[in-house]
Amino acid sequence: MSKEIERKFLVSSADWQSNIYKEYAIKQGYLHSSKDLTTRIRTKNDKAFITVKGKLEGISRAEFEYEIPFEDAISLLKLCKNSIIEKTRFEVKIASHVWEIDVFEGDNKGLIVAEIELSSEDEVFENPNWLGEEVSYDFRYQNACLVEKPFLEW
Repeated sequence: MSKEIERKFLVSSADWQSNIYKEYAIKQGYLHSSKDLTTRIRTKNDKAFITVKGKLEGISRAEFEYEIPFEDAISLLKLCKNSIIEKTRFEVKIASHVWEIDVFEGDNKGLIVAEIELSSEDEVFENPNWLGEEVSYDFRYQNACLVEKPFLEW
C-alpha cells in the first residue's frame, strides 16, 4: 500500500520564489469525496492522473495514483462534483526536501499553501523563513474541501 504523509503550511512571504526549479499548471476535480475516501482527477501540464485517497489519520493516509490518458482526464473532469481547482504548483528544494507551493486561482485566488511530503510523521525538516502557520489539521485547506467551500467564501 502507498502511504502519503504530508504537512501543510500557509506561506508568509514571497521569498520562496528565488528557489523555484519546477512549475506545473494543475486542474483537478473530485468524482467522490467523503472523510473516508476521495477520488481525484488531475491534469498536470500535459499529463493526467487518477488518485484514490483513504481516510486521513493525523497527517497520514493511503494514497494510490495512476497515470491515465489526458483526453480521458478532460472528460472525467466534466463529471466532477462542484467546481474545478486551478492552481500553479512550484517545486522548491530546501535542504533534502522538496516543497510544493500551490498558488490557487479562480474561486481560491489569494490562497498560497506550502506542502511537504515526509517519510514518517516525526521526520525532521528545515523550516524556511517564508513558512507561515501550519494548517495540516485544518480541513478547510484540503483541496477536496476547497471545491465545496472555496477560499473566497470564507
